[in-house]
Amino acid sequence: MSDKSDVDTSDSLTSNSRTRDSRASDPGRSNGGEGVTRRTALGCGAGVAAISAAAALATAVSAPPAAAAGTARRGNASAPGADALPRTVAGVRIPHSELARNTVRFVRSVSSGTLFNHVMRTYLFGSLLCDRRGVHYDGELAFVAAALHDLGLVEAYRTRAERFEVDGADAAQRFLREQRMPAERVAVVWDAIALHTNAGIATRKRPEIAMVSVGSGADFSGNELQRIPSDALEEILAAFPRKGFKQDALDTILSLCRTRPMSVLMHPFAEVGRRHIPEFPVPTVEDLLLAAPFEE
Repeated sequence: MSDKSDVDTSDSLTSNSRTRDSRASDPGRSNGGEGVTRRTALGCGAGVAAISAAAALATAVSAPPAAAAGTARRGNASAPGADALPRTVAGVRIPHSELARNTVRFVRSVSSGTLFNHVMRTYLFGSLLCDRRGVHYDGELAFVAAALHDLGLVEAYRTRAERFEVDGADAAQRFLREQRMPAERVAVVWDAIALHTNAGIATRKRPEIAMVSVGSGADFSGNELQRIPSDALEEILAAFPRKGFKQDALDTILSLCRTRPMSVLMHPFAEVGRRHIPEFPVPTVEDLLLAAPFEE
């Protein structure tokens, strides 16, 4: 899933292939989500940079969540042979290496059908957009990153305060280490997932990282969809139907906002929480700025 809708990536992607208001509510009120109030959130937010640093350190030194990659299931695990995918869709070859097949099997086993189809469309859209610009990329690496990029939206892999992109990148990393993928390739996948909602950064990175951002953006908001031929679009949607993706995505975003509000601190998803959830406790950027402990 991507929350970017207005970034024109055509020039940056090609070149890099070559090299609310807080005043409306009392800051002490709470919506009940995990006991977080705006006041307590501001207490945390006064050191938001420290939150990020501490979270990164905790990720590096702590054990993985109880639901380790490869063990979580949502009750729709694939039957034998159900992980098979078409060889090509809309002229895009789908990798069928052992790693690609294991990745498909794993993602299907932990994801809803709607989410699975989204990540497949992400790869296809990203591939087509890169192909039309003559961008060269590692197909297996891009496919694996795209397939795994929304693991952070799966309940089993959500943590209390990390952004869903980071939760997903960490879960993917654990899975790929189990698959014995070389560390340098795992690092590319981690970056692709962690950065996929920030097209302004992702499209300045290597093509496989850019592809996940561009492809997910095309499927989430239609960004750059006009560059994809209508017959190719029809074929992709026939192979991997949307299945109510818009409502599913909105429900997922609201779930994150309600149950793990600190995970959307300074995240675009917080805008959705403020619109739909009364007394949403997460501070705005303005709140954080004005609560900084300096006398001025």
